[in-house]
Amino acid sequence: MAHSEPRGSQRIGFLLIPNFALMSFASATEPLRAANLISGVDLYEVVALSTDGRPVTSSSGTAFECQPLGKAGGTCNTVFVVAGGGPRDWALSEADFGRLRRLPRLGIRVGGISSGAYVLAAAGLLDNRDFTIHWEHAPVLREAFGHLTPRHARYVIDGDRITCAGGIAPLDMMHALIGERMGSHFARRVSDWYLHTAVAEPEAPQRGSSAERFGTHHPVLLAVLEKMEASIEQPLGRAAMARFAGTSVRHLDRLFAAHMEEGFLDTYRRIRLTHARRLVEQSPLSISEVAFASGFSSAGHFSNAFKILFGTTPAALRRNVHRVQDTLSCQTEDKRRKKHDERR
Repeated sequence: MAHSEPRGSQRIGFLLIPNFALMSFASATEPLRAANLISGVDLYEVVALSTDGRPVTSSSGTAFECQPLGKAGGTCNTVFVVAGGGPRDWALSEADFGRLRRLPRLGIRVGGISSGAYVLAAAGLLDNRDFTIHWEHAPVLREAFGHLTPRHARYVIDGDRITCAGGIAPLDMMHALIGERMGSHFARRVSDWYLHTAVAEPEAPQRGSSAERFGTHHPVLLAVLEKMEASIEQPLGRAAMARFAGTSVRHLDRLFAAHMEEGFLDTYRRIRLTHARRLVEQSPLSISEVAFASGFSSAGHFSNAFKILFGTTPAALRRNVHRVQDTLSCQTEDKRRKKHDERR
């Protein structure tokens, strides 16, 4: 049966959070623009939103004029939260969380792109829902909301909740949403417009394979390395890991010596400390809490290991991250004031 073209234009709102990922925003909005051009009618209207109606600056420093969420959000068919940066950027007020929670009650679909899912989780909009988030922000979300488990998918559509990992994955998500409304043939024309010939399935991985990331194709080593990534808070000993892989401790050591740049313990420590660094930079956890979440029994031991690997202590790194964020916030505010003065 032919797919009938729907009547009217859908308003798709994008709530932009300071330092939002520009690539994610473009990947989500450009297919909607192409759909309008290809169809010859305005199928979609893109509405940039902010919590207060003031301009929002992206990760690249580009500022976007916005309408206020409270007034314009309720006029949209769907509202996506687009975020990047870190938790300090995602800290909306309780009033703003309330405005987000109001949208589903109005029959409006809500979604999160990149770390936008963290904002939805903080608003309580992902409880008992299937969802995803960018792999870099997944550990932070799991630590902050222990009852939530994001999927390692490119995008997830769960009724009136839509989440996407960001990057170029919104191209895949929008292909699905446009096809949902206009049919698969029309969606294919939109994707072809951007040379997006290999449209990924929702369950496609966000990251390269373990073999690519670790530089080995040995099946036993890959099983052990993936188990290391999954067992950070409670690390497994060499003997337990050898049993898991169905091999001996001696053979496991030989595999690391032959195929990896570091031995078992050093590799495992690097994986845990890399995880810890993301938590230090992005999560509100204390340094002690980060240490325990990364499998260290004491904050002192953790700080020493962290400094050996990264050349700085966790506390110093966090201070530097906050200093950079404060500088960027001041620069953004200065730009906004300058533009405001020029208009007067």
